[in-house]
Amino acid sequence: MKKILSLLIAALLACTALAGCSSSEKAVSTDGSTSMEKVIGALGEAFEEDTGITVTYNPTGSGSGIEAVGQGRCDIGLSSRELKDEEKAEGLVGTTLALDGIAVIVNTENTVDDLSLETIAKIYKGEITNWKEVGGSDAEIVLIGREANSGTRDGFESITDTEDACQYRQELTSTGDVITAVSQNPAAIGYASLASVKDSVKALKVGGVEASEETVKDGSYVIQRPFVLVTKKDTKLSDEAQEFFDWVTSSDAAETIASAGVVAVN
Repeated sequence: MKKILSLLIAALLACTALAGCSSSEKAVSTDGSTSMEKVIGALGEAFEEDTGITVTYNPTGSGSGIEAVGQGRCDIGLSSRELKDEEKAEGLVGTTLALDGIAVIVNTENTVDDLSLETIAKIYKGEITNWKEVGGSDAEIVLIGREANSGTRDGFESITDTEDACQYRQELTSTGDVITAVSQNPAAIGYASLASVKDSVKALKVGGVEASEETVKDGSYVIQRPFVLVTKKDTKLSDEAQEFFDWVTSSDAAETIASAGVVAVN
């Protein structure tokens, strides 16, 4: 009798374990932009709470995320820039999820509060090299930026018209690294997703306009870019990934997107 009971318990535990494995297989994998961490985190948490389906996120950068979906290594790629023509030619499709401001950030000790777009461009091209030239203290400006494959860098350089001209002191691989570097250097300037900016740094006004969700939405803050979901044409998403995609691109997800500090397009 004891032996039979033990076998029944073992069988029950095995079934429970199998059920758990089956449940854990229901997941949606995302890969790409480090700037989209906050919004994808908020969306993934809300989606899992509602459906029980996990959303995983691999913060590799926009270029890597685009490659990952193209190679079938994730369900949905994440890019903080529009797809290039050559990427579209490879069968990739970009769907804009939200708009995000790119904040120009300085150390909290910096007395400069406002720079024009033209002045920012001159700083990054090395034409202005000392903070005293723009009303700050007598200190050499330390230029912090993102790595070449970054969507944030692509957006910033496109808008400021500084492609291939920036004289970076440091090129870092994530939004968080840029914020940390600027927070630790009183002479530094950098750029980062508005949604990720913390009190450890100061976001400058650009042309007199504060970087905020409202000014991104009304277009008055000019340094902004899209957050894009990348999929592959003619490649069917899993049921779970399709459900997630449909929800995040609907008006039902707008409040969750706004909670992450960016502007939903729907």
